[in-house]
Amino acid sequence: MPQTEWQRRGFRTDLAMEAHELAGGEMERPLPGVHVDRRMEEGNTVIKIVVEDEAAGRALGKLPGHYLTIQTPDFQSQNRDRTEILSRLLAREIENFLARLALGPEDLCFVVVLGNWASTPDSVGPKVVRSILVTRHLWDFSPPEKRGGLRPVCAMAPGVLGLTGLETSEIVFAVVQRIRPRFVVAVDALAARNVERIGTTVQVSDTGIHPGSGLGNNRLGLTPGFLGVPVIAIGIPTVVYATTIVADALEKLGGGERSGLPDERLRRHLPPQFTELVVTPKEVDLLVDEVAKVVAAALNIALHPGVSAEEVFRYLQ
Repeated sequence: MPQTEWQRRGFRTDLAMEAHELAGGEMERPLPGVHVDRRMEEGNTVIKIVVEDEAAGRALGKLPGHYLTIQTPDFQSQNRDRTEILSRLLAREIENFLARLALGPEDLCFVVVLGNWASTPDSVGPKVVRSILVTRHLWDFSPPEKRGGLRPVCAMAPGVLGLTGLETSEIVFAVVQRIRPRFVVAVDALAARNVERIGTTVQVSDTGIHPGSGLGNNRLGLTPGFLGVPVIAIGIPTVVYATTIVADALEKLGGGERSGLPDERLRRHLPPQFTELVVTPKEVDLLVDEVAKVVAAALNIALHPGVSAEEVFRYLQ
């Protein structure tokens, strides 16, 4: 997909809601071809964006499809009751995606967790996979009456190109061709435009995911078109560009443009290395642990109809 105007001017984000804002859309006045719905649920803000056609997708730099964002303070609350509420909410939204894609309770799911387990901000996926309830190796050998509402699920953490020498898409495509799952769930850490969305946001979409796209890396995406099966992508922003923080600070101090953009004028006053510097919270290790628990719990609840939320929470303790 060609770069959008805001991408050419320096913005980088993986979030559809931020892409819509950067393209000039507003909640009350969305861009043509974009439908936006917002609601509050149990203290969490749920925003649904539907990119209806190719023209709208080009403006946003996103593939046409459904994007759901949950904005919440609960990832950082360390409150078990609140994070369980968040897990249930995320599970319900994942179930809605499964229903929209006409996926049945016994369809094989392949969970792919992206990221680098050696880099804390990028380790959301590898930490999620440790708590996924995998059943494919048992499901095939169990009689129907013994399956107990469990879906066949398998999972993999393929690592990153710098550690394996293999493109993630190459690995995943090969496995998909071999095991023939009915659908893929991809989990990854994301980059955000707004620092306030770090550790407070989770995005779910049915358009797949492009590893490292928020950091400007051009990687072949794990998309339905490439893999040949539906792909549900789940991502949580953990980093933001340092130039974005500087531009926002200048704007608030009255010394920057309204756009808050890391434009050429700003770049001329910063060392070259600064333009590629990404920032993450100092408590990112605790944040990633909490995020991984919430996402893993939500996936286990949504993927296995016969497992109750209470059983999942006990399993993850």
